[in-house]
Amino acid sequence: MIHLLYTVIFAEMALILLLLFKTPLRKLIILTFDRIKRGRGPVVVKTIGTTLFVVLMSSLYSLLNIQRRSEDGAVLNPTDQVLASKHLLEASLMGFVLFLSLMIDRLHHYIRELRLLRKTMETAKKQNRGFEDGKNTSGEEVKALGEEIAALKAKNKKLESDSESKGKELKSAQAETEALRKQADGFLLEYDRLLEDNQNLKNQLDSIDQSPEGKKST
Repeated sequence: MIHLLYTVIFAEMALILLLLFKTPLRKLIILTFDRIKRGRGPVVVKTIGTTLFVVLMSSLYSLLNIQRRSEDGAVLNPTDQVLASKHLLEASLMGFVLFLSLMIDRLHHYIRELRLLRKTMETAKKQNRGFEDGKNTSGEEVKALGEEIAALKAKNKKLESDSESKGKELKSAQAETEALRKQADGFLLEYDRLLEDNQNLKNQLDSIDQSPEGKKST
C-alpha cells in the first residue's frame, strides 16, 4: 500500500506542475477534470476520498493505541515499533494524498474561474471597442450633419437675400406700374376732353352752317 501511496503522490505532484505551467497538456487535463466533475464523477471521487480518510483515521487510531501502551509503562517489542512506524508513514502519506487532491481540485477551480474571467474581459473589451467605434462613427456623422446644416443655413440666407432683392424689385415695378397707370388715366381724361372739345367745335360748325347768315353766304 505504501508503494501505491507514493505512486499517487508523485502522480498528483506531476498534475500540480502541469496545472501550474501553461503547457499543451494543461488544456487536456482541464477538460478531463471537467468531464470527471460531471455526472457520477463527483460521487466516485467523494467515495474514494471518504474511504481514504477512513483508512487514515484507522491508521491514526492504531498508532495511538500503540503509543498508549508505551505510555502505560509497557515495553514495545520490535513488532509494535515496526507497526507504529508503518502506521505513521501510511497516515502521513494518506494525509499528503488528501492534501494534494484538495490542491488539485482548487487549482482546477481557479483555472476555470480565470479562464471565464479572461473570456468576460475579452468580451467586455470587444464591446468597448465596438462602442468606441460606434462613438467615433456617430461623431463623424454628427460632424457631417453639422457641415450639411451649415451649408443649408448659408443657402437659406442666400435665398432670403435673393428673395428680399426680388421683393424690392417687385415693389419698384409695382410703383412704376402704378405711375404708368395714373399717367394712362391722365391721358385718357385728356383724350376724352379733346374728343369733347372736338365734338363741341363740330357742333358749333354745324350750327353756323345751318344759320341764315351761313346760308346767305353760301
